[in-house]
Amino acid sequence: MKNDIKPATGKLGILVVGLGGAVSSTFVVGTLAVRKGLSTPIGSITQLATIRLGKRNENNFPKIKDVVPLSDLNDLVFGGWDIFSEDVYEASVHAEVLSQKDLDGVKDELKAIKPMPAAFDQEWVKRLHGTHVKNAPTRWELTEQIRKDIRDFKQANGCDRVVVIWSASTEVYLPMCEEHKTLASLEKAMKENKTDVISPSMCYAYAAIAEGAPYIMGAPNLCVDIPAMWEFAAQKQVAICGKDYKTGQTMLKTVLAPMLKTRMLGLSGWFSTNILGNRDGEVLDDPDSFKTKEVSKLSVIDTILQPELYPELYGDVYHKVRINYYPPRKDNKEGWDNIDLVGWMGYPMQLKVDFLCRDSILAAPLCLDLVLFADLAQRAGMSGIQDWLSFYFKSPMHDFDHIPEHDLFIQYTKLKNTLRKMIGEETIDYLD
Repeated sequence: MKNDIKPATGKLGILVVGLGGAVSSTFVVGTLAVRKGLSTPIGSITQLATIRLGKRNENNFPKIKDVVPLSDLNDLVFGGWDIFSEDVYEASVHAEVLSQKDLDGVKDELKAIKPMPAAFDQEWVKRLHGTHVKNAPTRWELTEQIRKDIRDFKQANGCDRVVVIWSASTEVYLPMCEEHKTLASLEKAMKENKTDVISPSMCYAYAAIAEGAPYIMGAPNLCVDIPAMWEFAAQKQVAICGKDYKTGQTMLKTVLAPMLKTRMLGLSGWFSTNILGNRDGEVLDDPDSFKTKEVSKLSVIDTILQPELYPELYGDVYHKVRINYYPPRKDNKEGWDNIDLVGWMGYPMQLKVDFLCRDSILAAPLCLDLVLFADLAQRAGMSGIQDWLSFYFKSPMHDFDHIPEHDLFIQYTKLKNTLRKMIGEETIDYLD
C-alpha cells in the first residue's frame, strides 16, 4: 500500500477553529517550540512513539515518524478562526496555561498568527460573547465565507494541503433530525437558514469537505457524525474523524473499565466529577452545552462493559458524571472518580482516583497527532470515517452498521496495525 501514499511535499496548512482557545493556543505554541528545539513533544505519538515491525525477536522498533510518511513539523503553517481578535500570543497569555518563558521563545511567530473572524451564533454557545464574528444572511452563505477563507489562506501561505480541526467550545445539545440524514436535506436547510438544526460547527465541516480538507471534530457536538456529512465526505473523497478529545477522566475510564471486565469484577456504581476553570468550564456551566458533553462521557462504560452480555456483573450500574465550573483552577482540571466494585461472592470494594491534570497540556499533543494522521489518511486515499483514530476520542465516530471500540489498548493496536498496513508491513496479532 506504501506506493499509494502521496508524498508529504510542500506546506501543510493547519486551520484551527477556536484558534485563541486554551487548547488551540497550547497546541500551536508547543508545536512551534518543538520545531525550534526549545521543547520536547511529550504526549505525541507521531513524534515520540515507536512501532514494532516484524517478529518480536527481530527487535525492530523504529519511531513511527521515521517509517511512516508524515508531514514534517517544519512544513506546518498555522491559522484559523476565533470569536476574539487576539493574536495567538495574546490569546496564550490570556489562557494562563503556559509560562511566560515558553511563550517568549516563539513570541514573534505567535504574534504573526491572527485569527480570521469566526462563524458564531450565541444560541449555540450561550456563555460566550463573540466580538470577532462573521455576518451572513444564511448558513449557506456563512459556509461560503469559510470556504473562501480556506482558499485564501492556502494561496496566501503557499500551502499544498490543508487540514481543519475544531478545538472550539462545546455547542448546545442537538439530536439528529431529518435535515441531517441526506446531503440534499442538509444543503436545503443551510440555504433556508434553519439555524436551530444547522450549527456553526456544521458550517465549518461542510466548508472543509467542500474544499477537500480533512475535518477533525474535537468537541462532542453533533456535526460531522451525521449521514449527510458521510455522504458528502464520500462524494468529495475527504477524510473525517471525531469526536471529543479523550484527555483526562475519560482516558482513565477507557483503561480502568477494561481492567474490571478482563478480571470479571462487578461494578455497582461509578461517580465522576470535575472542577475546571477555563473557558471550556465556563461554557459547560450552561446545562445545554453540558448535556452534549455528558452524553459523550456516559457512553464509554456501557460500550466497554457490555451489560447485555454480563448482566450479573454490569446489569445495574449507576453512572453519574458532573462538571463544575470553578474559576480559581483555570486550566488545571481535577477529575475525581469513586468506583464501587463487586468481588468474589458479592463482596464490595472501592477504587478512588483523583487526577489533577492540565486539560490543554493533555489535549495539545492529540491535536498535533490528529492533524498529521488526518493528512496522512487523505494522502493515502482513505476517505470517510477514520475509525483507526478512535484512540483519540471520547465518542469515536462510526456509522450505523458498526459499534465503536472504547478500550484504549485495542484502539492503540488498531492505530498501529493501520500504520503497518499503510507502509506495507505485516500486522501484528500478538500470537507469535
